[in-house]
Amino acid sequence: MSKEKVMQKLKEIGLMPVLRASSVQEALTIAHAIAEGGVPVLEVTMTVPGAIQVISTLVEQAGDRLLIGAGTVLDPETARACMLAGAQFVVSPALNVKTIEMCRRYSIPAIPGVLTPTEVVTAWEAGADVVKVFPCSAVGGAKYLKALKAPLPQVEMIPTGGVSLTTANEFLEAGAFALGVGGDLVDNKAVAQGRPEIITENAKKYLAIVQEFRKK
Repeated sequence: MSKEKVMQKLKEIGLMPVLRASSVQEALTIAHAIAEGGVPVLEVTMTVPGAIQVISTLVEQAGDRLLIGAGTVLDPETARACMLAGAQFVVSPALNVKTIEMCRRYSIPAIPGVLTPTEVVTAWEAGADVVKVFPCSAVGGAKYLKALKAPLPQVEMIPTGGVSLTTANEFLEAGAFALGVGGDLVDNKAVAQGRPEIITENAKKYLAIVQEFRKK
């Protein structure tokens, strides 16, 4: 899938679930539960044991149905390893210009983590396709996103941290390109209890919020 198509799909879906798991099997269960809820996109963080193997397995098993990206990527070397495993976009919690350059070299969307206006502009000038505003809730949530977007409307932003079913609409109204959703959607306890359908239901609820907002 081309870089443009990946970006288009991320925008259409409007959600970027952040997958954290304690094993390859748990990660696969979560991935399939999210997809069942109609959200065919997933960010596999490098904090998952065997994360690159998880990406590779997911691409092999469901690459035709799922858009699979790599998260918590801190350096260009890890970014390249993830791309070779099949990751279709790369997300970082912080700004590393060399990681953006690596993504550009291979025409893979780069989504670096930023917080301040200076970091937003630095990332954008370096070639970021969209920036991840993180940790958004710690600095004011949707109000902060709106404040950032005011002078920088041309920069696409994905708020992460503090996005929940309660706050999702506020973030969309503030101008979010998509929502980075963690624990509120990816309920690891549900998987541990053998109830992945809870994740599926959460995914449906988030999708409904995005779709309802877009109708407006």
